[in-house]
Amino acid sequence: MEESAASDEEFPTGSGKSAWPVLAIERNKRGSLVDQIVAAITRMVNERELRIGTKMPSVRQFAKCNGISTFTVVESYDRLLNLGLLSSRRGSGFFVARNEAAAAAQPHVVPATPAAIDALTPDLYSGVSDALPVGAGWLPPEWYGETTILDCVRHAMKIPANRLRGYGHPLGFPTLRQHMASSMEEDLFSVEPDQILLTHGATHAFDLILRTLTKPGDTVLVEDPGYSNLLSLIRHHGCIPVGIPRGDAGLDFDVLEAQAKATQPKLMFVNTVLQNPLGTTLSQAQAHRLLGVAEQFDFWLVEDDIYRELAARGEASLAAMDGLRRVIRVGSFSKTLSPVLRVGSICASRSLVPELLRIKMLTGLTTSEINERAVYHAISARPYKRMVEKLVDQLRSGRERTIERLGDVGMAPVARPRGGMFVSAGWPEAPSAQWNGKTIADRALKQGILLSPNEFFMLRQPESVWFRFNVAYAADAPLLTAFLKSVREEMH
Repeated sequence: MEESAASDEEFPTGSGKSAWPVLAIERNKRGSLVDQIVAAITRMVNERELRIGTKMPSVRQFAKCNGISTFTVVESYDRLLNLGLLSSRRGSGFFVARNEAAAAAQPHVVPATPAAIDALTPDLYSGVSDALPVGAGWLPPEWYGETTILDCVRHAMKIPANRLRGYGHPLGFPTLRQHMASSMEEDLFSVEPDQILLTHGATHAFDLILRTLTKPGDTVLVEDPGYSNLLSLIRHHGCIPVGIPRGDAGLDFDVLEAQAKATQPKLMFVNTVLQNPLGTTLSQAQAHRLLGVAEQFDFWLVEDDIYRELAARGEASLAAMDGLRRVIRVGSFSKTLSPVLRVGSICASRSLVPELLRIKMLTGLTTSEINERAVYHAISARPYKRMVEKLVDQLRSGRERTIERLGDVGMAPVARPRGGMFVSAGWPEAPSAQWNGKTIADRALKQGILLSPNEFFMLRQPESVWFRFNVAYAADAPLLTAFLKSVREEMH
């Protein structure tokens, strides 16, 4: 491993100005002490506060200096070793060894989620807050056809007594998988039921894929902006997220090809249709080009396809184009039924499914057959397609009204959505210390409004101030309009 001429330089650990700095560890902050230590040292290495070859304090010295246990330091050093940011020499200790892949990706990487955004996370997913959820990812229960869903849950509870003795099928409820295979063959591509693995929602699917295909220190490409929870999940696995800009015209292929060449990624996550948060859809030509780049640089493509049923028929499908050779398709029923059911899916090649299944059983055993039976009864019932069609119409109307209301307070869409639940819109002004997505979201929360600021979705530093709006809640919300108008007036 390359080292600088200052390879024997050491941070003294005694008293005095030259001593190893005490890290700003917040014991009451969400996230482990290890996460905070890894993030702090990663920043110091990337910003050259720690030069290549600098000797780190011993485990005991670091623990004593920061008032933490040696076990915490050992785990932190071990993770930094896996990330390639430290190296160890037998009998000599630990030394800074900057990872070149991390260095190449640094303009697109932030070491930790900002605390102001982190504090919003529970409300954005739990649904228990009383705040107006204009930034949330779920629809009002009445939009889903709640009577139909409740009937399906009641029906699923009539599970045969002999099915209560075991955990259920490892791949998931067979009848649901058979129905999904038939539906996909009709609409997208041919797939066998044993190529479908059911999960506890899409996020569980992403977790299984990361556990199966990556190791700490690997590069994972993501869209920028993109799904916020995915960024935290990638970091949790010790991987390095590298952002590929996505806008109204789709992916920036110049950046994609340069980053793929520089970082040798293991995989890339992409929303082909109705991308979250922009609502845009890749063209057939861009989808073909993306498959070509993945083939050229030999990485997996994970197609986040959870919005497919809300999109127009015939839109690009990476899985259909590729035939599940290097594409892994992730699906979910949370956007057309209810997020409470927690049923997602992975469609993958026959060679990959056994390992994904092994990891699923190792980390959580089987998924809920009762939930899966409820989903089956819902999507196989005759009213389901009509319910989805009605949902698409409601979203179209809500989207148009949302764009109109936001225009009244000077906000314009970041990209023109092709459908779906979201409109991302904002003001053209550059963020400042006083006026940025985080500070405005904090003010909104105090007034009973739950916003999703751009920082929540981005690895790059944002050039303007914008938010993701859920059209089901933002289309007719006088409280939101009044708040945004007051912010606009104060900004000027």
